[in-house]
Amino acid sequence: MQPWVIVLIVVAVLVIFMLFLMVATRYKKCPPDKIMVIYGKVGADREGNARSAKCIHGGAAFIWPLVQAFTYLDLTPLSISVDLKSALSRQNIRIDVPSIFTVGISTEPTVMENAAERLRNLKMNEIQELAKDIIFGQLRLVIATMNIEEINTDRDKFLEAISRNVEGELKKIGLRLINVNVTDISDESGYIIALGQEAAAKAINDAKISVAEANKIGSIGEANAKMEERIRVAEADSEAIKGENKAKAEIARAQAELREKEAEALKLAVTAEKVQAAKALEESYQAEKIAEQSRAEKEKASQEADVIVKQEIEKRRKEIEADAEAEQMRRTAKGEADAIFAKMEAEARGLREKLSKQAEGLDAIVRAAGGGADDAVRLIIADKLEAIVAEQVEAIRNVKIDKVTVWDGGEGKDGKTATAGFLSGLLKSLPPLEEMYNMAGLSLPKIVAPQKEAAEEKKPDKN
Repeated sequence: MQPWVIVLIVVAVLVIFMLFLMVATRYKKCPPDKIMVIYGKVGADREGNARSAKCIHGGAAFIWPLVQAFTYLDLTPLSISVDLKSALSRQNIRIDVPSIFTVGISTEPTVMENAAERLRNLKMNEIQELAKDIIFGQLRLVIATMNIEEINTDRDKFLEAISRNVEGELKKIGLRLINVNVTDISDESGYIIALGQEAAAKAINDAKISVAEANKIGSIGEANAKMEERIRVAEADSEAIKGENKAKAEIARAQAELREKEAEALKLAVTAEKVQAAKALEESYQAEKIAEQSRAEKEKASQEADVIVKQEIEKRRKEIEADAEAEQMRRTAKGEADAIFAKMEAEARGLREKLSKQAEGLDAIVRAAGGGADDAVRLIIADKLEAIVAEQVEAIRNVKIDKVTVWDGGEGKDGKTATAGFLSGLLKSLPPLEEMYNMAGLSLPKIVAPQKEAAEEKKPDKN
């Protein structure tokens, strides 16, 4: 693989890893108790105007780097204690309305954008104070449109009016009204207390009248109930005596029938018991007979199965062992034959290669000598002459001569001294080169033995 290809692969892997890392770090999940506000370049609304923020409640979104950022709005409810004092009612009577309002950031799509625009940088206590101011104003407005009687008696209408006015204003800043709890209502003039006392007195009088009426009805009903009770008791006693007598007669008849049926049943039961005992004994003997026959057949079948199965297993084992041994011998013989064939084939290839190379070498020598055999022999001898001389010297290299004593009295035969004659004789003890060639059925070329050929030519012909 080329280096630039490796570099491209490494760069591609790094780019893919960077993209994955960017996606992993910029993909944000919105918790269920928060609103994620994405601001920056977030697109346009239905009318084509640029949106200031994109709000997400639940789920997740990818935040594009450089062009977008995000923050969270907390959905934790805020409990606001509103201690309204001296609020003027429609009757121009000032009242105190202490209440507790529970508000929180709304999750409606349009209202969430209002919260993102107006509450993103505010802390929880600042949001609480802002909502408190709005609630104070709207609560005074609702009280100014209602009578004290309506406020005090029809609490549902009062709370509905508060919710409608307050929630409408809270939505403008991104909040929603969760709950309203008016703890108590009081006024400086004591009008509400007087209304309460009047209502209490009226309730007490109505209760007394109701009690007296109930007592009258109860007394009349009690007398009628006692009379009806005595009549019903007398009739019930008469009917009870008649029923008791009739029941006793029925009981006596039923007891007689029961004793008769019990005796008959006892007789039938004893007879049936003896018959069943006899049948049971007979069936027991028959079952034991069948069981003994079955046991004998089982023992016989078991013994036959043991012998037959053992013989069959032994036969199968011997067949498997014989097959395995024959297969092993076949595989061994085949392996040895393959090895011998491979060895002989390798030796034949080596010998053929060696002879081919020698033939190619000799052919090259003959071609280099111009095609003449003598010239080719000269080239071969010239190339091997050093090795031939080395072999001649090797023949006497290991000859050990401890001491040589030479008495040299001057020149000898052919002008040689005794020492020179000794060395010459020692060298002549080596096998002559020409005789070695003759023993091989060859003859030295003229370049090696020209003198001998010349001497042979000079010999006179005896004929």
